Amino acid sequence: MQDLKISLITVTFNAEKTFLNCIESVIAQDYSNIEYIVIDGGSTDKTINIAENYKHFIKYLVSEPDHGIYDAMNKGICLATGEVIGLLNADDMFAKKNILSQVAHSFRQTETNVVYGDLDYIDEKGTVVRKWRSGSYKRARFNFGWMPPHPTFYCKRILFDQLGCYTLAYGTAADYELMLRFLFVHQIKPYYLEQVMVLMRTGGASNRHLKNRIKGLLNDLKAMRKHRIWLPILTVILKPLRKITQYF
Repeated sequence: MQDLKISLITVTFNAEKTFLNCIESVIAQDYSNIEYIVIDGGSTDKTINIAENYKHFIKYLVSEPDHGIYDAMNKGICLATGEVIGLLNADDMFAKKNILSQVAHSFRQTETNVVYGDLDYIDEKGTVVRKWRSGSYKRARFNFGWMPPHPTFYCKRILFDQLGCYTLAYGTAADYELMLRFLFVHQIKPYYLEQVMVLMRTGGASNRHLKNRIKGLLNDLKAMRKHRIWLPILTVILKPLRKITQYF
């Protein structure tokens, strides 16, 4: 299992407050065959200094202006040489030290092309405030607003080669659109790793302001219509409503 190379990509921009926790959670993994890639958007704080302190662990470090987080992710994917690619945001961290070992084991044992799991949202004190429990995969669930947590989404690199990377035209819904494309349209059957894989800090880019939330929903609707979700207007309403259960 150790021979499966995992390319892990972290996108950063002025993330000095959180990036250290992120990178230390990567280094702490008990899986050794990791190709760690950091794509920075031209930070003006101490983010690059932190990265330089760990340059012996980082395979590729790029710092230059980009066209947003998904453009940066695409840059990382282009550099990746691992069989499997995953993404860990600069303000997130792995929940345990054996997450990548279990990801690799899941790919080897099931011969799947996609693995996803569960996620906990935490506040500034590290207290869990929301619990995203994905549940097992059923293609029809996409019609009712389902999606797996993007930071837990690992897939074979060949899928990006064959089906494409993130499409910037969908804004903050680019990750949702990609998962729709892979799982719903092309019916790639994923494996559900039933455990918390990532701790995510609250306050993502699409949730900071009401205007961003509305724009995000419109991008969701655009992706739903593109990939022929059954009733996109209903689904775009159900998608945020599903989050309510994460608080209980």
